[in-house]
Formats: sequence, C-alpha cells, structure tokens
Amino acid sequence: MAAQQHPTIAMPPAVTVLQLDTDFPRIAGDVGSRATYRDNIEIIRIRAATVAKVVTDTPDQIDIAPFETALGSAKGEVIVTSCGFLAYWQNHLASQTYKPFISSALVALETLSQSYSPEELLILTFDADSLNVSHLGQHKAYASSILGLPITCHLRQVVSNNLTHLDADLAGAEIVAHVSKHLTPKHRHILLECTNLPPYKAALARQTGLPVTDILTLIELARAGTIQPDFL
Repeated sequence: MAAQQHPTIAMPPAVTVLQLDTDFPRIAGDVGSRATYRDNIEIIRIRAATVAKVVTDTPDQIDIAPFETALGSAKGEVIVTSCGFLAYWQNHLASQTYKPFISSALVALETLSQSYSPEELLILTFDADSLNVSHLGQHKAYASSILGLPITCHLRQVVSNNLTHLDADLAGAEIVAHVSKHLTPKHRHILLECTNLPPYKAALARQTGLPVTDILTLIELARAGTIQPDFL
C-alpha cells in the first residue's frame, strides 16, 4: 500500500518589508536584505516611493495610499517599512492590520523615553534637516537628540543618489567616526532611525560602549528568533 501523501502547508514569511522604490545595495544587516533574517521574508517594493519623496520634513504630504494597498496584501507575520521617516504614519497604518506593524525604529521612543532623557539618547538619522517633531509623535523633546549623517558621508551619497555600489567598510568607518565625534559623557544609548544603519551597529557599540537600538531590535521583540544573531 502506497504511503499516504500529506499536503505541504506553506509557512507565511516571517516579515514583510514595505520597501521604498530604490536600487542601492541592501547589505546584510539592512532591513531590506534577506541575509539579515533567519527565516524567509517578503519584500513589497512601493513603486514611485523614492527616498526624495519619503525623506521629507513634511511627512503628512507623503502619498501613503500605495503603502496602504501593500499593507493589505502583506503575508508576513510582522510588517515593517524600509524607511524610518514613515514614523509619522505609524498609528494610521498600524490600525489597518491585525499584525505587528513597525514603521520605524522611532517607535522605540515609547520605551526608551522611560529610561533616557533627551540628552542621554543620541538619535542617528539619515537627514537631520528633514527629521523633526512631526516624526517624533508624543516625544517631541527628543528633537534635541537628533544627529544626522553628513551630506558628504558615503552611505548618505549612495542612498540619496540611488547608487549601485556601496563600500561597507568606508561607510562604517565614517559613521563610527562621526558618532564618536559628537558623543558626550551624558549619552547612554544610541537609537538608529535609518534602516540602512544596522549593518554598522556592532561597530558603533564596540567603539562607544553604548547599547544600540534599531528597527531589527523591534522586529526581534515582535517575533523572537527572526533576526540573525550577528545583527542584534
């Protein structure tokens, strides 16, 4: 008698990434890199959602409709975006799904603000001229905690201009040097707004001796065992 065949049940992706319309390299540790995760992920590219359109000091003007549509079809157990500047839309988008939704590492301010004052927290962002109180929700006092990447920084140039080559060693060295230069004795924690910064988290932690929170931290909290240990 032939063995009974049982249908294979497809497991849903661990995470769905609502990714901006970009072509720059997403290296291991980036929220949009499959190598960052221990399980399968789904990436939904949001057409026409460029860096220039989303990284803005007027987040209320972002065309959020394509993100809403993608959210409705997302199969992942956790849904995230690839740009922290979508923090302004956290509550709006989260209300449209029953799944854990993380727009930005800035969501962590809800918890971090209970332990760290603005002067004790350094928020490293892609563009300090665009990140403002609109993105911080109820934590507007932390606008004074923001430190942006220099315009000339390699990583910022790659992301801003959608370049297809990224020198990770150069990017990491510049980021570590920049943060070290602006660190004060009062700083006790680092929060990485930009989802392209987690590949350099370990180097930042080693150099500064401070704990670092990023979007991968929040994904792991929402679904334990999701992120490769090297990036936690």
